[in-house]
Amino acid sequence: MTRYISRRQALAGLAALPALAAPSLLRAQDLGGFDRPQTGATRNISSFTARSWSDHFETLGLGAILCDVDSRALSYWGPDGSFRIYPTSVPKTEDLTRRGYSEIVRKKVGPTWTPTASMREADPDLPQSVEPGPDNPLGTHAMYLDWPAYLIHGTHDTRKIGRPSSSGCFGLYNEQVAQLFPLVAIGTQVRVI
Repeated sequence: MTRYISRRQALAGLAALPALAAPSLLRAQDLGGFDRPQTGATRNISSFTARSWSDHFETLGLGAILCDVDSRALSYWGPDGSFRIYPTSVPKTEDLTRRGYSEIVRKKVGPTWTPTASMREADPDLPQSVEPGPDNPLGTHAMYLDWPAYLIHGTHDTRKIGRPSSSGCFGLYNEQVAQLFPLVAIGTQVRVI
């Protein structure tokens, strides 16, 4: 027996889709400390995985940052246990991904971007450097890890957030890295998983 769906039934079914998606949207909106960017882009938010700092660090110390490549998220715990989570860009390939423990060794508002030798080898047309401004791939703020050429930084290209699109760094929306920047102290521990 063939069953036909009327146009009215089809439209009613389509109208019900937002209600079915509501639980995941509510989960996405209830991420402790996550402030949705004003850009309107929200892709990948619902794939965040809840983490506990104690699963990755012995103490909070000056604070802790967990960069999760699989969920494309950066979690930050302050020394007082406060928590924030942000969507990030992640390295394009596993070869560019460095995992393990590091720490923040330097911070810069208005960073200058200097491509690495391997970047320039892959693309000889890259400039020697890019001063702060709208064309700078590091966005408005940068926090440097003790691993050379690995950073947590902003980006003007919001299409990169939530995607494998970097050469090893973790990029955040500019307004979110500006929010995180003053909270992170030099010496904050970082783990990339």
